[in-house]
Parts: sequence; structure tokens; C-alpha cells
Amino acid sequence: MYRKYKSAELVKPGGLDLKDRLVGVQRVTKVTKGGRAFGFSAIVVVGDEAGVVGQGLGKSKDVASAIAKAVEDAKKNLVRIPLKGKSLPHEQKGKYGGARVNIIPAAQGTGVIAGGAVRTVLEAVGVHDVLSKSQGSSNPHNVVKATFDALLQLRDANTIARDRGISLEQVFKA
Repeated sequence: MYRKYKSAELVKPGGLDLKDRLVGVQRVTKVTKGGRAFGFSAIVVVGDEAGVVGQGLGKSKDVASAIAKAVEDAKKNLVRIPLKGKSLPHEQKGKYGGARVNIIPAAQGTGVIAGGAVRTVLEAVGVHDVLSKSQGSSNPHNVVKATFDALLQLRDANTIARDRGISLEQVFKA
């Protein structure tokens, strides 16, 4: 799922204190010759609030099992996000489908200035000071994936220095 991101570090869920957050539950309907069959689709974000986060989708005939399936799926898709203290290393834009998300690091004490699905993802990662703007589609599935797109593009100074084959001091002087 995260193959297109060079710096995406996949994480195993063992030994982590993961907290799950429900982003949304949708009731879906399938029309058959016998009438309407109702089901539920749930999207969940799990994170340890220290840079590890994952998202998952679960579908079932009842809400509880849809959420449980989503949590299991999210635990299979955990990635490590580079953080700078309680904020982000730099500004980043992400997109998925019709959703566009812009996340901007903020000064200490600012808080999480984000709404809906973006807030849920950023809180699960462990970011405490960030500004964000979500544009385009407000579909929670696409907004969560656009937020992940932005987070997975983040790189810290050590990674940039290693990729360029230069020292950490040269990164900031260049």
C-alpha cells in the first residue's frame, strides 16, 4: 500500500500501545430482488501518539464487527512518521482522489488546528502543534488517505543528509 513512498518505514504492531480512533461509519445499501440489504463500512485510524500510525477499512452487516475489522486492517498498515518534537519537520501537501490536504508545522502551544478526518489522523500520529487545510472533497475515506499521503512524504534532516550523501551541517548550510 505504501510502496510509492521511498521513506515509508513499515512497523509491526507488536509491543506498541496503539489507540484506535473511529473516523466514520457509513450505512451502505445493496438492493437485491428480495429487498434492501443493509451493511456498514467503517474507517479507523490507529496510532501510538509517538509517530506510528495506520489506517484501515472494515465492512460488515453490523457496526461493531465493521469497526473490529477496520482496526485489524489498520494494524496491518502501520508506518512511522518523522516528527520534530510535537510538530512536523516541514510543510507538506497531500492528495488522494478529489481530496487535498495541506499540513503546516506550528509554534509550540498552537494545538491541532484541523477538522474532521485530518484531526483524527494527526492526533493518532502524536502531533500537538500543527495547522492544516483540507480542500476539495470532504469524503472521509479520501481525506484520510490524502493526509497519509502528506505525512508519508515528510522527511527529517537526517534522512535528507543520508539520501544526499552529505553531513547534517551541510544540509542546513546549502
